[in-house]
Amino acid sequence: MPYENYSKWKTIPLIESPHLSIVIPAYNEQERIIATIGAIASHVSDLGFPWELLIADDGSKDQTVKLCDELGLVNLTVLKAPKNGGKGSAVQRGMLAARGKYSLFADADNSTPIEEVSKLLVKLEKEGYDVAVGSRAAEGAEEGKKSLLRKILSAGLRWIVKNIMHIGVRDTQCGFKMYTAEAARKLHSKQTIMGFSFDLEILYLASKYGYKIAEVPVSWIDAPGSKVDTKKEVQRFLRDLYRIWSNDLKGIYR
Repeated sequence: MPYENYSKWKTIPLIESPHLSIVIPAYNEQERIIATIGAIASHVSDLGFPWELLIADDGSKDQTVKLCDELGLVNLTVLKAPKNGGKGSAVQRGMLAARGKYSLFADADNSTPIEEVSKLLVKLEKEGYDVAVGSRAAEGAEEGKKSLLRKILSAGLRWIVKNIMHIGVRDTQCGFKMYTAEAARKLHSKQTIMGFSFDLEILYLASKYGYKIAEVPVSWIDAPGSKVDTKKEVQRFLRDLYRIWSNDLKGIYR
């Protein structure tokens, strides 16, 4: 009864704590946020557990916030920011506001389809992992419409992550990650990077603190309208690698 389940979710406030919180960072996403909310709400409402959706707006200047508010979904919370603070800042606010036993961060473009969520959830629920990372590099992943330049740059960055930072995750940047409530609170409370490379810091901290991490192959497509400037983000990525290394030396992550 797909529509009945969705109808209950959108009109009846949760009484119990959510089993799953889903956090979507959003900056000027008026063109696709409604479609993404619809896809997520339709699928997750059928999974048989209480859940909440949080849109962590990042100071959007378009109609993103207005459109989300107008939906009138009682289990949707829009976290509003007075100004743009970066994707990492939006995710941090969402994760620290989430009430679920498990928390998923997913990109607003739905590049990794929400149907992949159960793959991550089973790792935490059934197999005892603390963090599950959707991966475009793990065996069995499906990656579509990625430019040759992005493929080359991704390969180089993955080599650095593995051989210099010694993080045992091949794809740190896929926007589809799930945590236990305890891991989400600790990792995002310690987070210092608020830009694009925040994922790298979070996974570095997860390894440092001894959390059990699963890398899960997922389907992914480079959705139209991406705001990622590949060359600029590579420069920021390398800068943030140094910052993480420096933070650790200074004892900031203790």
